[in-house]
Amino acid sequence: MSSRVTSRVLLSTLATVSLITLAASPAWAQPKDKDKGAAKVKVYDFSGDTIEGDLIKPEGTSVDARDFANHSSLIRIRTNFIAEILKSAEDL
Repeated sequence: MSSRVTSRVLLSTLATVSLITLAASPAWAQPKDKDKGAAKVKVYDFSGDTIEGDLIKPEGTSVDARDFANHSSLIRIRTNFIAEILKSAEDL
């Protein structure tokens, strides 16, 4: 039974090594056909055609969506706070 276990371990090791070798091998590139891969350039000439049209605008008045409200500032600047600063400095 020892030879059976050894042969299974050897076979599994060989299979693992061969899979790793095949996965790490470089891919074989196909040769390029110069006619198949080349992008063909098409040129359209509209020089003899006359294009006529009108400018279409929406009817009605325009609505300005960014109308800002006029209100007073929410920040109140205190003008008389020197006495409080001197009081907090006394605690230091």
